Amino acid sequence: MIDDIVPLASAQGRRRRTDRRFARHVRATAEAYALLAPSLIGFLLFLVAPIFGVAGLSLFDWNLMGAPSFVGLDNYRELAADPDAWRSLFNTVYYVLLNIPAQTVLALLLALALNRRLRGGRVFRVAFVLPWMAMPVALGIVWSWIFDPRHGVVNQVLGMVGIDGPNWLTDPAWAMPVIASVNVWQYTGYTMLILLAGLQAIPHQLYEAAAIDGTTPVQRFFMITLPLLRPSLFFVLVTNTIGSFQVFDTVFVMTQGGPGGATDVLNFHIYQQGFQLFRAGFASALAMVLFGLILLVTAAQFLYFRKRTVYDFS
Repeated sequence: MIDDIVPLASAQGRRRRTDRRFARHVRATAEAYALLAPSLIGFLLFLVAPIFGVAGLSLFDWNLMGAPSFVGLDNYRELAADPDAWRSLFNTVYYVLLNIPAQTVLALLLALALNRRLRGGRVFRVAFVLPWMAMPVALGIVWSWIFDPRHGVVNQVLGMVGIDGPNWLTDPAWAMPVIASVNVWQYTGYTMLILLAGLQAIPHQLYEAAAIDGTTPVQRFFMITLPLLRPSLFFVLVTNTIGSFQVFDTVFVMTQGGPGGATDVLNFHIYQQGFQLFRAGFASALAMVLFGLILLVTAAQFLYFRKRTVYDFS
């Protein structure tokens, strides 16, 4: 009789412990979802829902007044045959290719310099980050004055050394490099700050061991610094590339897409079609092309860095 009661009590005890663990798991899961709820609601309302809304609107012809009419894929067919749309796509890619390499290399060089504990390093960090905190519209106005062909500082300095500066913002060959240089100047400090944090997370013991082995500074950079900095490089490349594809305010303030469409990037073209020509459906189709392009480039970056990134320095 006692032999039958002991196993039964043991089984009941295990069942109660299992029930308590399950209850704790349910309570912890509910608390986690409750904490995540504000972010999830914001993500669904302000990111997922607008994407589906724009995708749906791209199938309609709508002048922002009255009822939209369904046209199917006509907006996409028109877009594929529109030379202005292809020009804005080319200009966007051209801007990204000018902006991202220059910004990343400059930020990396600055981060390497400030990581060496120079005197006044904190002052330089603040000075480099300050442009990132300024309003892009205000900066665009200031840089328009600086690049003014008659009264701007740039041409006056070039004139002092005997060089006749071009009409920077009205010359199709120079307008886009000027736009890219302004954005490089504004965002390099922010990129530098992230790369500097990544550099300071690399253990000094690795450099000491490599120095004992007789490696040169260049070898230590390519064998230690660059591989262990990949998480930070991956972050800045993905976020800066997405931001570069969405450039708008600098173009709007400094060139209005000119001269002759030389700086007419996709985001500005979407604005023109949607809010100046009142073609919301066609503008939505352009927005979906831009979304697909960003998605494609970001996926390629993820695939490239996925097997090359080290996250654990311990």
